[in-house]
Amino acid sequence: MSALPIIRRRSLRGAAASLAGWVTGAAMLAGVGAQAPSSRNQSQSQGTAKVSANTEASVTWSHDIAPIVYKNCTTCHHAGGGGPFSLITYQDARRWAPQMIEVTRSRYMPPWLPVQDHNAAGYVHFQDERGLTDRGIALIAKWGKSGMLEGGAANDLAPPVYSQTWQHGQPDLTLTIELPYTLPAAGTDVFRNFILPYPLKQTHYIRAMEIRPSVPRIVHHANVLIDRTASYRRAHPDAWQGGIPGMELAVDAGNTFDPDSSFLFWKPDTPYLVEPPSMPWRLDPGNDLILNMHLKPSGKPEIVSAQVGLYFTDIPPTKQPMLLQLEHDSALDIPPGDANFVVEDSLKLPVDVEVLGVYPHTHYLGRTLEAWAILPDQQKKWLISIPSWDIDRQSVYRYSTPLLLPKGSMVHMHYVYDNSVANEHNPNNPPIRVRAGNRSEDEMAHLWLQVLPVNAPAGSPDPRLLLEEAWMLQRLSKDATDSLTLYNLAATESALGKYSQAIATYKQMLVQQPEDARTLTGLGAAYETAGDWQKAAQVYQQAIAANAGACDARFDLAELELKHDQAGAGEQQLHSMQDHCPDDADVHSALGMALVAQNQPEAATAEFNRALELTADDFAALYNLGILVAQSGDFPRAIELLKAASRQRPNDVDPVVQLAAAYAQSGLLDDATEQLLTAIKISPKDANLHSLLSQVLASNGHLPMAVEQQQAALRLAPGDADGWNNLGVMQARQGDTAAAREDFMHALRLNPDHAQAAANLQHLPR
Repeated sequence: MSALPIIRRRSLRGAAASLAGWVTGAAMLAGVGAQAPSSRNQSQSQGTAKVSANTEASVTWSHDIAPIVYKNCTTCHHAGGGGPFSLITYQDARRWAPQMIEVTRSRYMPPWLPVQDHNAAGYVHFQDERGLTDRGIALIAKWGKSGMLEGGAANDLAPPVYSQTWQHGQPDLTLTIELPYTLPAAGTDVFRNFILPYPLKQTHYIRAMEIRPSVPRIVHHANVLIDRTASYRRAHPDAWQGGIPGMELAVDAGNTFDPDSSFLFWKPDTPYLVEPPSMPWRLDPGNDLILNMHLKPSGKPEIVSAQVGLYFTDIPPTKQPMLLQLEHDSALDIPPGDANFVVEDSLKLPVDVEVLGVYPHTHYLGRTLEAWAILPDQQKKWLISIPSWDIDRQSVYRYSTPLLLPKGSMVHMHYVYDNSVANEHNPNNPPIRVRAGNRSEDEMAHLWLQVLPVNAPAGSPDPRLLLEEAWMLQRLSKDATDSLTLYNLAATESALGKYSQAIATYKQMLVQQPEDARTLTGLGAAYETAGDWQKAAQVYQQAIAANAGACDARFDLAELELKHDQAGAGEQQLHSMQDHCPDDADVHSALGMALVAQNQPEAATAEFNRALELTADDFAALYNLGILVAQSGDFPRAIELLKAASRQRPNDVDPVVQLAAAYAQSGLLDDATEQLLTAIKISPKDANLHSLLSQVLASNGHLPMAVEQQQAALRLAPGDADGWNNLGVMQARQGDTAAAREDFMHALRLNPDHAQAAANLQHLPR
């Protein structure tokens, strides 16, 4: 079984902070599969009483057993499902009754590992609990012993219906494995990573996902993860279509702080995964999905393929969860015969969080898996307790009600391993020493939590950054030389504005890896955000010298040069990127800006158009091309581009202002007014916005409102001589000569050489 894969994040384009994190995914497991069907005849109490009166031993399929099976078993055990046989009909169940009795009595089935007794220590209420009660297990056994009676038709339940296509309806987008893989008939389990490129040119938010394997019964489980930069595909250019072997993989997670937030964990009994309405996940142009499948040989060769169905929503997320991990793999060195080997880890939370879900993970030697939190008042709150671990029945568990853990809570992980002959899951007989590793016969000690930060004070840093910082510091307390953790910590420190600490952490990494281009690029970004752009440029050049293909360093250096009036050098750097990093929309956008700075609008337009061919919602290309097109007089096209740019960044005032200007130049003054009002909502203390709105209102004949807006601008910027002159002009047009005279005189007191104010004052009637 694979643990959640580690994801490395690259350094920052444009000196924005970037973090590394560990990712998998999964979505909410609620509402998955068929529900226990309602009775066809709701008034069955009299009929039931008659059966009980006839004989105490009368347990029937239709009245007693079908409700249990339909609720707990048939999501896998139906035709085409993940189970090896169907239990939909009475005939099915009668045939398999001996196996049903055995696997339910041993609690091997249904597959539910956490504590099931509501009154037992460690019980936590999860969604979709499948564990049978003692009464349910006894009923199944009694039914088998009493002749497996079918029961009367009046008691029949409608059997659940499972679609042979998409259980969640037709997807908005379907991704298919490009080249099927042949699973051998026998041998050990296989872990295969199939890459599914996201083909669209627009960003979409994903509210649900469904996976349809070609042969569900051979797929034990699957993780889906997002490769933001297609790095895994680029690392395997000749093999990715048919899948790449491996339990764990590292991918590059992009340039900005975008922590992985969803458990994208799939099993045959959870055919589709639905996210809460406030927490869809995002796919951008250029992203890949990686389907990490755990395959089990069936006794004959099987052709493995799969489709992934994605369901879109237009509503972006309003809540920002993230995944945290406790782990202590470095403590795993389990002697042969040791039946009580303990591994622990803990993490102190720096912010309030709600815990939404949990995913514990070990391999074959794990026996008891427990996690809890000690709250600041010393109260103990259980997160999960699994008394008898089984790798083949693992899952992600979602809480029925999120668990609130206040700031200062200490989260604990406590795992017990059994490397003795008494462990029926032990793959080695006789037992051997077992250490940490990615193979299934190695071991892991991982606990993943999906948490949602809450109660963050206004003006405080992103609480996810604080969680990331605490997490990385905890990891370094176990291994101070872990380069990936150091990188993550440095990026987090930079994002928190702790530039001197970030620079020191990057330098600590360079002691171990002095020529690492990624680390050098991160260091350059830290220097740049700290304000030392000359030092940043020097470090970017070091990164390029260490690795000519260091695209991020080249990009950051080019942007730096553009910011500091070195357009020619920036253009040269970007042209060199096209050799090393082809088909990168960011590069074409930046090259377009360099060409604009050198007064080459036609060449710049070609670069912006190329960027939009690669990524239809590239903000820089939309925004800058919109301005260029407006300058050429094509205002309808400019409006279209600037509208799209504004949609990409709804809280960015610049595209709104440029859109207002395009409307105004088109003569659409009401639309220009609406855009400027929107801009003022975004930035209410920007005097220039009030002044621009004043000019548009005046042009549209709304002089009283224009005067009010110009007065608002001057309250924010009372030293603006031009603003006082403009106010005087509007008041003169209204006939208020005295107020206009005072405004022009005020402008001249601020700037005695203000020619317009002097001329306007002279033309006022005395």
